[in-house]
Amino acid sequence: MNSGEFAFISWLRDRTPGGPRVLLGPGDDTAVLAPASRPTLATVDMLMDGTDFILSEVGGRAAGRKAMNVNLSDIAAMAGVPTAAVVSVSLPKAGGRDLAEQLHHGLRDAADLFGVPIVGGDTNTWNHPLAISVTMLGEATERGPVPRSGAKPGDWLLVTGALGGSLLGKHLAFTPRIREALEIHEAAPIRAMIDISDGLAADLQHILDESRCGARLTAGAIPIAPAAEERSRTSGKSPLRHALEDGEDFELILAVDPIDGPRLLTKFPYLVKIGECVEAGLWLDDAPLAPAGWVHAMEAKA
Repeated sequence: MNSGEFAFISWLRDRTPGGPRVLLGPGDDTAVLAPASRPTLATVDMLMDGTDFILSEVGGRAAGRKAMNVNLSDIAAMAGVPTAAVVSVSLPKAGGRDLAEQLHHGLRDAADLFGVPIVGGDTNTWNHPLAISVTMLGEATERGPVPRSGAKPGDWLLVTGALGGSLLGKHLAFTPRIREALEIHEAAPIRAMIDISDGLAADLQHILDESRCGARLTAGAIPIAPAAEERSRTSGKSPLRHALEDGEDFELILAVDPIDGPRLLTKFPYLVKIGECVEAGLWLDDAPLAPAGWVHAMEAKA
């Protein structure tokens, strides 16, 4: 098998379907897309072997699927519709072609679930571990994109599923909440929303910072995943602490008008009310809550 870059590009082109907005796909210097009728959404995430997954343990297909899904989750957090993706990879030279094919299958597993064409990208090799970056485009709906900045004191805070213990498998095998976000936003305006990538407490704090308000969470209302219970048996942390801090659940936190809250809970049984927005601070019941979660360390000097 010819393992050079251009042979791989040819292999990709034979396996990359287009979409209704794709006027020109992989093979040129850029893809060409028909103009969007609504505001365009754009997001990018880079994942690295050793940080976001252990390639030798999970394999290329799972790594590719996660790389696509984390970007789809960002589109879900804006209540948007994903429309196209481009992918860049830095492959380790040893075994790079086989790994590239595995990544492609995983990327397509995730993208095809939502009808998202992969319209281009870039492939490089180096003597280092895998790095993969996906840029995702999307469109807002008629209600418009949902920012982090619209929450108000009194709003209900809802989540779309159970939290914690994602490192036992969910971080690799989650389904982005695209459909859930769209159906909720159609049923009632979502005032603010974010996906849980760094942890419930940490990501909720981003909403509070942008919205200039606070929140009080109800400890007994937070849905705890069985994996959080399992991790707590060896971690020394409570299941609740795992639910608050673990991250990579990729569920959605959303703030809605309290008038709409009861109707949404009845209409969408997967939604759970976990608290309310208040004037200031972050609280768990009546105690201050630190916005702990995952943070990429960045040193000031080499």
